[in-house]
Amino acid sequence: MLKKLLVRNYALIRELEMNFDKGFTVLTGETGAGKSIILGALSLILGVRADSSSLLDKSGKCLVEGYFDIKGETIREFFRKNDIDEMHPVILRREVSQNGRSRAFINDTPVTLDVMKELGNSLIDIHSQHQNLLLNSNQFQLSVIDSFADHNTLLDEYRTVYNEYKRLEWEYRTFANDRDKRIADLDYYSFQLKQLDEAKLREGEEKDLEEEQELLTHAGEINEALANSSILISGDDISALNHLNEVRKLLERIVPFYPDAENLIKRIESTVIELNDLGNELNNKAFSVEGDPARLEHVTERLDNLNSLMQKHRVEDTKSLIEIREELRNAISGIETSDERLSELEQMLDKRLGRLNELANKISENRNYHLPFIEEKMKNLLVQLGIPNGRFEIKLVQKDSFSENGRDHAEFLFSANKQTLPENIGKVASGGELSRVMLSLKSLLTDNKSLPTIFFDEIDAGVSGDVATRVGNILEEMGKKMQVINITHLPQVAAHGTMHYHVYKEDEADSTITHIKLLDDKEKLREVARLLSGNEITKASLENARELIEGA
Repeated sequence: MLKKLLVRNYALIRELEMNFDKGFTVLTGETGAGKSIILGALSLILGVRADSSSLLDKSGKCLVEGYFDIKGETIREFFRKNDIDEMHPVILRREVSQNGRSRAFINDTPVTLDVMKELGNSLIDIHSQHQNLLLNSNQFQLSVIDSFADHNTLLDEYRTVYNEYKRLEWEYRTFANDRDKRIADLDYYSFQLKQLDEAKLREGEEKDLEEEQELLTHAGEINEALANSSILISGDDISALNHLNEVRKLLERIVPFYPDAENLIKRIESTVIELNDLGNELNNKAFSVEGDPARLEHVTERLDNLNSLMQKHRVEDTKSLIEIREELRNAISGIETSDERLSELEQMLDKRLGRLNELANKISENRNYHLPFIEEKMKNLLVQLGIPNGRFEIKLVQKDSFSENGRDHAEFLFSANKQTLPENIGKVASGGELSRVMLSLKSLLTDNKSLPTIFFDEIDAGVSGDVATRVGNILEEMGKKMQVINITHLPQVAAHGTMHYHVYKEDEADSTITHIKLLDDKEKLREVARLLSGNEITKASLENARELIEGA
């Protein structure tokens, strides 16, 4: 239930606060006073999009807050699912800044508009004047029937199977449509895989080959350098070892009178051993590197082949080529088994289709079972609303195709006269008749839906006199089961309100501002009298107003 609405800087509203209670609340005021503006502000906290054009003062932000008294496991589950702190009352807040950006909050937790809309749709049903057009909407018509059939569990199961069927259907259609492309891809992938398989790839091979290519290319230069180095160290003629032996002999001569020469000689002897070993190793290596033109040619060809493959596949090493090879192998395997997948999808689709038929038939059976009850209830309500010969029928036809609501197509048929057969309601009903039919449906739905609040924007449009009184009676009865708020111009309806707000506007220095006032009994009497007689309230209109209020 809506407990309080706070609006700041919206349209013609500078600041406005409204408190609500159970029962039937009415809003009255002259045309253009801003009654529907209040409804627009309320829509903001139900997830409707907004921009800066809705701001009264373009230098400030717009704020709308709604306080709701609602409890139960459903709302707790919503809070858990969306990670929102549970608070009572539940507070929905919407802010619109000067640049048109808006922010949404539930219990001070920032949320998306979709989340706010999800919660808002479970709190309030707003019926604006254009919603009478819903009477011709198949989805709305089916929702009316379903509310009486009370088979939500069946509908949920059907929609689960339906969504799975549509997913499988899309996958099957995609597979089937891509069959020619897969065949072409198979030839292309197979050719590429054959190339990579024939290459007998080994991770890191290109680096080993590059090193071997360098070695083979410079074999002569390497051998010459190693041989010359060996000769310079340990050759028979002039060499490093020969020179060191000469140095040792010179030092041995001075040992008797220069003892420090002993240590120098030892160091020279160590160096001679090391150089002798180094010379032997150089000599051995000089003969180990052999120039092999045939091997060099083979290595070069192998490198060219690998580089060509890497360039073709736009990679830099054999590791990446191996990865591509395995990807191609997997892709080919997938294509080769795609026909098996198509066959599997066909079987799954057939199974889902059979279950869809079962569930859709049960849904249709339930709907058809409740049609006479709905039609009889509607007939009685239309009589109360001044259409004594009104006939309301529902035509339900099962289609060949499935939708998320089953296979049924509903059509509301209406006739206001004895001699006229019922026809499509959108084609034959007047504006006043549409309003009365919609009010009758909403009244019936009150017993079947758990929505705590309904807000009507002139649901009584197009009626007057005794019919208007009956509209007021129905709205008041609805208010005993749920919170009902109605914007009205009819005194007969206003008289039934358990709470009565008067909306008016005043001209200020540079703007026109909408205000609202909760009326006491005396003020309500005068407002109902104004609705009866216009701006000039007379003794007769006051007396008539008193009779209306006392008779309500």
